Amino acid sequence: MSGNLYLVATPIGNLEDITLRAIKVLKDVDIIAAEDTRHTLKLLNHLEIKKPLISYHRHNEEVKTNVLIDRLLEGKNIALVTDAGTPAISDPGEEVVKKAIENDIKIIPIPGACALINALIVSGLDTKQFSFYGFLPINKKNRKAKFDELIKEKNTIILYEAPHKLLNTLKDILKYLGNVNIVLAKEITKIHEDFIRGKIKEIIDNIESVKGEFIIIIEPIEIKDKCLIDELSIDELYTLYEKQGLEKKEIIKKIAKDKCVNKNEIYKQFI
Repeated sequence: MSGNLYLVATPIGNLEDITLRAIKVLKDVDIIAAEDTRHTLKLLNHLEIKKPLISYHRHNEEVKTNVLIDRLLEGKNIALVTDAGTPAISDPGEEVVKKAIENDIKIIPIPGACALINALIVSGLDTKQFSFYGFLPINKKNRKAKFDELIKEKNTIILYEAPHKLLNTLKDILKYLGNVNIVLAKEITKIHEDFIRGKIKEIIDNIESVKGEFIIIIEPIEIKDKCLIDELSIDELYTLYEKQGLEKKEIIKKIAKDKCVNKNEIYKQFI
């Protein structure tokens, strides 16, 4: 009989944010697969838990997935953890889950901290529908293609970003999406936790420190803000609505309403 694969959420900063159930599972399993064994060892030492550790990260995921599956098929119970938060969310885990399903291995989620959810609930933006895009591509072509997706997004957008790339990403958001409302969630649950809210241009101009882990929450791109409409030229509005997938007649009608001008004048401009 195969063992169970436990996906165990660990703290994203404050070590007190681990559940009693997670502690119990970590004590009971045979093996713990960790993104960074050194990092996880600090948590285990804090919890006074001693277990065999297997390194499981992005660069060895393909090889180590098979190792973990073999151990599970031998009857070993394994807990998968990442450096912080919930496994398989912009972290290793997705591949071993797929392989476990193929082998009829039981997978058990152990809920806990998730950075994107905690950032969203304090953002003040729409929480009813949201889209998580993780880290944006680095490749210029792929990055531009991703922004072409984002500009059509009607839900609240959530991104992860590394501190050394944050300002460039904010400038790209301003370039492609306009001066939208955003929230920067910094160092959630840690000593220097902070939430920076406002128009993205103001945040770029005034941000003082880009140290730490950041989550970017972006207001839905659908233009509802009269101030933002006033800032954009008719050409810029046309391009924005075109990228959102609207037809020419719809765009002209919408711009006429937004700018309070005769739609025939706008139609002449774009024929």
